Parts: sequence; C-alpha cells; structure tokens
Amino acid sequence: MRVTYELDPPEAAQALALIESVGRADGPGHARGRVVSQKDARVVLDFPDANWDGDVTLLVSSLLAGEWADSAAFSRCRLVEAEWPVGLLPGPAFAAPDEVLVGAIVKPSLGLSPSEVAETAASLAAGGADLVKDDELLGDIRSCPLEERVRAVAAAIPPHVRYAANVTGPADSLLGRAARAVGLGAGALMVNAFAQGLDSVRALRAADLGVPIFAHRVGAALLVRDPRFGVAPTVVAEVTRLCGADYVQVGSFTGSVYDTPDEVRAQIGACHRELPGVARAVAVLGGGVSPENAGEQIEAAGIRSGVMVLLGSAAYERGSLTEAVRTTVSSVRPNTALEIA
Repeated sequence: MRVTYELDPPEAAQALALIESVGRADGPGHARGRVVSQKDARVVLDFPDANWDGDVTLLVSSLLAGEWADSAAFSRCRLVEAEWPVGLLPGPAFAAPDEVLVGAIVKPSLGLSPSEVAETAASLAAGGADLVKDDELLGDIRSCPLEERVRAVAAAIPPHVRYAANVTGPADSLLGRAARAVGLGAGALMVNAFAQGLDSVRALRAADLGVPIFAHRVGAALLVRDPRFGVAPTVVAEVTRLCGADYVQVGSFTGSVYDTPDEVRAQIGACHRELPGVARAVAVLGGGVSPENAGEQIEAAGIRSGVMVLLGSAAYERGSLTEAVRTTVSSVRPNTALEIA
C-alpha cells in the first residue's frame, strides 16, 4: 500500500515509516515500511499489505490515527493520499444511481416518541424524499426504542422511500440491532462510523442485510480539521466508501460546516473515482442545506449523478415539511413529476 504524507521535518520520513510498521530500525525487513520518494515536505511511503490483512482497525491504527500523532519528532504529519490495494475492502453493495437524490433528517434530534418520528417521516416522504433518516444522536433509547420506531416509520412511509435507522450503540449487539431493524422494515441502516469505529461499516457490509449503509461522519472532524496533523478529508471519504458505505457525507457549500468548496468537490471525487471492483458511493451534501439553496449545492458540485442533498433543520423553518421537500426536489430535479400522496 502506498501513502503520501505532508511531513515536517522532512528528514523524519524514515522514522515515520518505522513508527507505522516494525517500530525499530532492526525490525524484520518483510514487514518494514519504506520511503519511496521525497520532495520537500511531501513524502511517499510503501507498506506491505500483510501488515493489516484487510483489518480496518489495524489500518487506522497505523496510517490514519497511528502513534505518529503522539510523536514529538514531527511538527507536521498529515496523510493526504492513499493508493488502495485491489480487493483490500469491499466497497458499497449498492452502486450510486445516475441522478440527484433528496434526503431528509427527522428533527428535533431527540425528544420525539416513535409515533412522532413516524409522523414526521411521513411528511418528509410525502414531499418526495428518497431517504429519511434518524439524527445521529438518536439511538436505541428508552424514550424512543429502535424497534418500536422502525416499526412505526415503516408503516407510515411508502416502500420506495428508504428509512435509515440509526443502529449505533454497543458494539457487541450492533449486528443484531441491524438485522432486527431490517426485519422490521428499515430500508437502510445508519451508523456513526467514527464514533462506532470504521470497522462497523465493514461489519454491516459483510453481514449482507440487503439494504444500503449510511455512514455518518460525526467525529471525523477531529481527524481532518487540523492542517498540521491528521488526515485529508478525501482520504477519510474514500476509506469510508471502501469499508462499504453506500452513502458518504462530504460536507456542503453552504459555509455552515468546515469543508472548503475545493474539499467538498474532492470528497465527491473520492466517492466516485474509479477503483477496481469498487462501486461508486452516493456523495451526501449536508450541513446548512435548505430548500432555498439545494439547487446551488448541485451547481457548485458540478455533477448530477451519484449525489444527494440532505435537508436538516432548515426544512422545518417553512412550516410545511412536505412543501419544503417538494421545493427541494423541484430545484434539484426540475423535470421530475411528483405524485404527492
């Protein structure tokens, strides 16, 4: 596997290769990372694939969030590019459709009963939403149990509208929760990929439950926002896709989230660029997206295939949720004829 870091001081490149592999200068050569090239502060390293054998947790522990971040040897160390070995990870189970999708989040984030979640989801679906999802803060809690919530929402929305139930929670019961949610009618599954751990996305993908996976990026900002240490947003988006996420959040052009316009476009590219044997993921534009600016998001993205605009709190400011979604759909898919139930 080949990776590129922005590194300071540049002469610490060999130390970085050792930290991320054998740990000592006298470590075995077959497992050792090596410096391939170096130009100014940009360093290219190679690592044997056998060092992690497709284990996402080891990959993260080495390359994305390794001990190099603890080391006083570096004043800058940021992973900016990765060349993924063919077959390392499975990628999405559902290829991104050749259109613009509209998603919507059930709000408020907390405090609703299952029946109230279902009523809100029904209003969003009636406006033409392709996907309705839980907020990342709503898990399987006593005031709104997951199973009761899924059952209520599934009964309230048309079967063609996907409800992404948030199955984030205790790791030992993750797959059981997910299977139960699908069995009760969830048309998609959401997991807080960086709070639960990226391997949770791979585990859900491997479980082959027959529905797409929405990877929420809450927590990823702690990896990407510091320009000196961490990981470039494009690498985070791409590894999330590779783990099996069908929907990958990429920020927005609204200015309400940290991503710059160039970073958003680069993350869309990371969701779509050709990787052998790996399907495209839907790039989800979210954060400050409203019925008024949704069309501008698509124009700024420069692509009308494999993207979603995701409505959050802004959809609730109009009074009518159905009208807010309908307006959004019309702005991003002007030729779509809607039949509102």
